[in-house]
Amino acid sequence: MAANNILYAQSGGVTPVINATAAAVIETARGYADRIGRVFAAADGIIGALEERLVDTSSLSDADLRALAQTPGGVFGSCRYKLKSMEENRREYKRLIEVLDAHGIGTFFYNGGNDSADTANKVAKMAEELGYPLNAIGIPKTIDNDLAVTDNCPGFGSVAKYVAVSILEASLDVMSMSSSSTRVFIMEVMGRHAGWIAAAAGLARREAHDPPQIILFPEVAFDQEKFLAAVDASVERHGYCSVVVSEGARYADGTFLADAGSTDAFGHKQLGGVAPVVAEMVKSKLGHKYHWAVSDYLQRSARHIASRTDVEHARAVGKVAVELALEGHTGVMPVIERVSDDPYEWKIATARLDDIANHEKKMPDEYISDDGFGITPAARRYLEPLIRGEDYPDYGTDGLPKYLRPELESVERKLPDFQPS
Repeated sequence: MAANNILYAQSGGVTPVINATAAAVIETARGYADRIGRVFAAADGIIGALEERLVDTSSLSDADLRALAQTPGGVFGSCRYKLKSMEENRREYKRLIEVLDAHGIGTFFYNGGNDSADTANKVAKMAEELGYPLNAIGIPKTIDNDLAVTDNCPGFGSVAKYVAVSILEASLDVMSMSSSSTRVFIMEVMGRHAGWIAAAAGLARREAHDPPQIILFPEVAFDQEKFLAAVDASVERHGYCSVVVSEGARYADGTFLADAGSTDAFGHKQLGGVAPVVAEMVKSKLGHKYHWAVSDYLQRSARHIASRTDVEHARAVGKVAVELALEGHTGVMPVIERVSDDPYEWKIATARLDDIANHEKKMPDEYISDDGFGITPAARRYLEPLIRGEDYPDYGTDGLPKYLRPELESVERKLPDFQPS
């Protein structure tokens, strides 16, 4: 069987624009019908690939693809499942190659973050070792914006926009009521080790008196005394205080403020929610009335307020991924390269997965203000272009977005059942 089919899979926490990447992959592949056969998608990411649960995307119409590009979540299903090293669990890599071979697949796209880049890299090397002709390509996605090499990660710009708008709007609410009600508002955002999302909230602070007054980054050791003094000073000066805290905020010894004492499927510490922890400090030490909120899934699924720049990035990496496969590349990832800040210009470059997998990009020191509670002009120059523009989804007459939930045809299985480890 000619191995000219494609397998696309989504991995890890989804983003507002990951389906825009998927749509771009499918659309681009259809433009090369003379060289590319069918485009399959793995149901539920790498788990579905291992279990041979594949779906055929050929039934998606042009209208479906337009709706797909506007739909949050992962239409094909994602998963949190980390493949172990080839030495530890060779059977899973061999099984994946068997699935690809059984369905004439010569290109494997893994759309995800750091762990996904590592998986795509390992698959590329396993295919080479086994002599299977495969283009294994990682496609960047992560709201945490912590992938190395790429200027930014598709998904981050839209989350950054959501967070900046949300803290601005919530702060206006708090300002309205602060004389007789809530004086401290705390908004928790994602970001376990890197404070990019928390930093994006700082874009709302266009003038010195604007919120948020305090941002707590994972990169800056939390000092309770210093924090409480800053809260009190803001309440005294402005009548209220808006705080944005990254879920990964930690003490000087590295302990998370919200360490839940367990780990997830990737071996990462489970965090139990840092906003209520910080809120309790404010209440017990200062006595200010407070409210807190956790952005959680809302921030990574808010397609209704997606950044147009982010959508363009997401589509571009999907398109170039197909082109890289046609050129015979493997073990690589299309990445965003910034050409200039003002005007904002960018292009797609190619990076080796070896240079991306297991590397983590944190906030540079020059992006964090001297007091550790805000962002610098350099950070604003980096962040601001990423939230520019709107890309509203199509709405129905019922006032809701016309998001896609397609009924896709399952591909007939050809191999025995398999249970991932």
